[in-house]
Amino acid sequence: MRPLTADERATLETGLRSPSACTVRRCQILLASAEGQSTTTIARDLRCTDQTVRNTIHAFHQRGLTVLQPLSSRPHSTATICDAGACESLRALLPQSPRTFGKPTSRWTLALAVESSFAQGLTPRLVSDETMRLALRRLGVPWKRAKHWITSPEPAYARKKNRRAQLIQRAMAQPTWALGLGDEVWWSRLAQPDQHCWTETDAKYKLQELTPPTNDPDPKALACYGLLVRPGPQQADQMWWRFVVGRPVRAVTIAFLAWSSAQLAAQGFTALCLIWDNASWHRSDAVRHWIRQHNQQVKQGAVGVRLVVCPLPSKSPWLNPIEPKWVHGKRAVSEADRLLNADELEARVYAYYGCEREAHLVMPKKVA
Repeated sequence: MRPLTADERATLETGLRSPSACTVRRCQILLASAEGQSTTTIARDLRCTDQTVRNTIHAFHQRGLTVLQPLSSRPHSTATICDAGACESLRALLPQSPRTFGKPTSRWTLALAVESSFAQGLTPRLVSDETMRLALRRLGVPWKRAKHWITSPEPAYARKKNRRAQLIQRAMAQPTWALGLGDEVWWSRLAQPDQHCWTETDAKYKLQELTPPTNDPDPKALACYGLLVRPGPQQADQMWWRFVVGRPVRAVTIAFLAWSSAQLAAQGFTALCLIWDNASWHRSDAVRHWIRQHNQQVKQGAVGVRLVVCPLPSKSPWLNPIEPKWVHGKRAVSEADRLLNADELEARVYAYYGCEREAHLVMPKKVA
């Protein structure tokens, strides 16, 4: 490289304090080259390629100190994936439900938009998700969604969170232990979950209020027990479901725990680290007494696994990884303008999570 002038060296030394990483890197390359270091040595010290060093030096000889300002990385020309007519067809496609095009979900994703556009002949080939995102941005069809924010009022939040982390670490370290994240959820036929979709900039996406007919025999919502089972770091998660005829109560909770224990024992596990919230049917005396009695029976040789229960801090759903699965599931199975019957809703839930159907748990009549 040619010798540097005093002004050039001063500018390069000042550029070492630039907030731009690109400018700092180029100043380092030019100063090192001016000191007589080889291209290979500079590349090794700065952990970049030899070609990067050569390109910087070559650009400095051509453009001088203007090389310190990075040029735009935008391509000189862009090829559109579809013509004007296809773009308008794509704009009309996205407000529709993906189920219209044979997809098993009610929520659009970039991958589904790519597949549906190609299937409808709007694009000549399957493009990347990023290409579709840029095309939608050029059409003025942004992705909108709302966010909710809550905090836990639990005074012992830090202590309970640390205990949860310790039990998770212990369960993952034991090959015969399974980590279970339990919760109950109501699948409403009437309530519309928060949705986000592609829409025009000035348009409003509206969710219709659903009203059941007067003679509707189905309940307004279906109660369900769920358990997200994580056997180990190298094994896939499992989702276990049991719908309830009625609502979650202590007797049904005990039945679900007994069923889950038998399922895990059949897979060769010896203990379940169960993490769940502080619902009244979780911390009831009957459930805690049953867990103690169950663990004693398992220790004496009965079929099942030992249950190690870890209650979460109050109002802290973010500590239970099963919670987001409810949110995504409700969005995927819902219909914005049609009321689903109970059987159809249940079938969609099983199909979305890929679970096998199980007999419903029944709430005792004396509780009902």
